[in-house]
Amino acid sequence: MARMLPDGRRLGAHLPIGDRMVRTADRAAEIGATALQIFGDNPTAWKRRAAPAPDQAAFVARIRELGIDPIVIHASYLINLAGPDADFFERSIGLLAAELRDAPGLGARYVNIHVGSHRGSGVEVGIERLADGILQALARVEEAEAADPGDEAVRTDDAAGPADPLTPTILLENSAGGGWGLGVSVLELAAVAEALDLRGIPRERVGFCLDTAHAWGAGYDLADTGATDALLHEFDARIGIDRLAVVHLNDTKSGLGSRTDRHEHIGAGQIGEAGMVHLLRHPLLARAAYILETPGMEEGYDAVNVKRSIALARGEPLEPLPPEALTLKGSRSRSAAAGAPSGSRADRPSTDPEPASRR
Repeated sequence: MARMLPDGRRLGAHLPIGDRMVRTADRAAEIGATALQIFGDNPTAWKRRAAPAPDQAAFVARIRELGIDPIVIHASYLINLAGPDADFFERSIGLLAAELRDAPGLGARYVNIHVGSHRGSGVEVGIERLADGILQALARVEEAEAADPGDEAVRTDDAAGPADPLTPTILLENSAGGGWGLGVSVLELAAVAEALDLRGIPRERVGFCLDTAHAWGAGYDLADTGATDALLHEFDARIGIDRLAVVHLNDTKSGLGSRTDRHEHIGAGQIGEAGMVHLLRHPLLARAAYILETPGMEEGYDAVNVKRSIALARGEPLEPLPPEALTLKGSRSRSAAAGAPSGSRADRPSTDPEPASRR
């Protein structure tokens, strides 16, 4: 049965779906998740499925029955709206628009994308390019909806009242900074928010996701409660904490400020137990959903890390991990997508949760 964190915050994990979507919903409930992140399609291919997965409607019905919300779509790793290559930019716009069009059919409230890489063209140029790409992707979705409204999925919020049409929000995820990555600092994320505002993009259409392992790799010492406070207060002052919708709650093996990203089990990495407790209890994160992207999801560590997160939030001691837990590779759930054929690239283990965009 799904379990809330002690103060009602929602906690989930990135789980694989493959060709068994309803089973994924059931697994989320089994491990105590009240939120869920999935891939909407193969995250390493430009080509999309020709039709929705056959059990997609049953999946949405099941997550509503189980009270799992929000559903987050992690968009394709190929998307890079910040780079200088014109063809890659155009294809990225099309792919993001496809993710946004498909999200309501999956019951998803959010579509999460990496801010992207400027590929050496410069931070300011990359930010302007990113904002232009988001504007164009949103316009394509609106045009497609106007041409063929179809059946609207609905969102059922915690608050009482009628259900509203589910219009997905883009979430921009901060970067560890490798490979000319943008969104390394709050200052860069604020510059992105300002660029979006200048283009008239409504605030409710684009929010942000804080990946704790990425922040550590970028130089934010989240093991220090004071540094976490400073980060979140700066985010609130420059962007608005109401726009921070999701936290990718990951401990890390990487060195502080190393610009690398290697996820670790909750409380077992460099951020550690005290740092994770502070993140799980922080008052400025009370409205955010926590999503785990920790190692070994297919080996049962999805349940282990949900349990560890809840224990930390409750002030309970953590059980020791077995030695083999600390040698696991990146989780297959970060690379497996609905409908991806067995043995395809999308069904193989990912050891780099933040691949650099190609162009």
